[in-house]
Amino acid sequence: MSPNMTGALLMMASMAAFTANDIFVKLTGGAVPLFQFLFLRGILSTLMVLGFARYLGALRFDLRRSDWIIVAIRCVAEIATAYFFLTALFHMPLANITAILQILPLTVTLGAAIFFSEVIGWRRMIAIAIGFCGMLLIVRPGAEGFNVWSVYALCAMMCVTIRDLVTRQLSKDVPSMTVTFVVSFAVMAFSGLVTLTNPWVAISVPNLWMIVGSSFCILGGYFFSIQVMRAGDVGFIAPFRYVSLVFALLAGWFLFDEWPDTITLVGAAIVVGTGLFTLYRERHASRA
Repeated sequence: MSPNMTGALLMMASMAAFTANDIFVKLTGGAVPLFQFLFLRGILSTLMVLGFARYLGALRFDLRRSDWIIVAIRCVAEIATAYFFLTALFHMPLANITAILQILPLTVTLGAAIFFSEVIGWRRMIAIAIGFCGMLLIVRPGAEGFNVWSVYALCAMMCVTIRDLVTRQLSKDVPSMTVTFVVSFAVMAFSGLVTLTNPWVAISVPNLWMIVGSSFCILGGYFFSIQVMRAGDVGFIAPFRYVSLVFALLAGWFLFDEWPDTITLVGAAIVVGTGLFTLYRERHASRA
């Protein structure tokens, strides 16, 4: 199998793992308080990430001060993302919130141009503008379907954008698994502190299995996403991240009896189309 095909399969496996994690969370139906869920999942996932990182020999904490500051910002962004995204996930169709997150390549590209003075051409600027119009079709501010959970989904998207932008500033010698472990530990520790302010609830056996399944899926998503960067041409592989929307549509249909309306699907198609065009232009620019 060619490196590009291997990378494409790894990217799809990563998206499937993250989508499966969302499914496990949504299947609990909010029966487990959010931060209690994050704390219990965090214990399992952090231990697994620690073991995995030590196995790879990719755990190192002698980072520069500037890198530690970036990692700290990423931890804060990850905690905020978990709160906003999972809260919205309990109240929104899986495909809708996944479609909103598909605009991330556009927001990251725009953010890099604004904050880091990266040059983007007029074609990508037009694509970004069209992509935001597609996002408006999904959330439809002012329409009946727009509510506080839509705002939470948008906040999650902004937090992920900040997370990805600051991660770009990490030194090249910082191991990815070290960052993954620190972030996972931070989310677990923060969630544990929050749970001290609220009474715990008893967890049923099915929900306990959901937490375990979510932990394994998070680890799988991290593992596959790291392996993706070591296989093939990123420009060829990156567009396969959009299969997560297909997975979310199918999961929503079969498991939760959810199917987005036509306007939402049109908006999602616009977002995906402009995202693919932006990735193509970035690949073309890097080759030039």
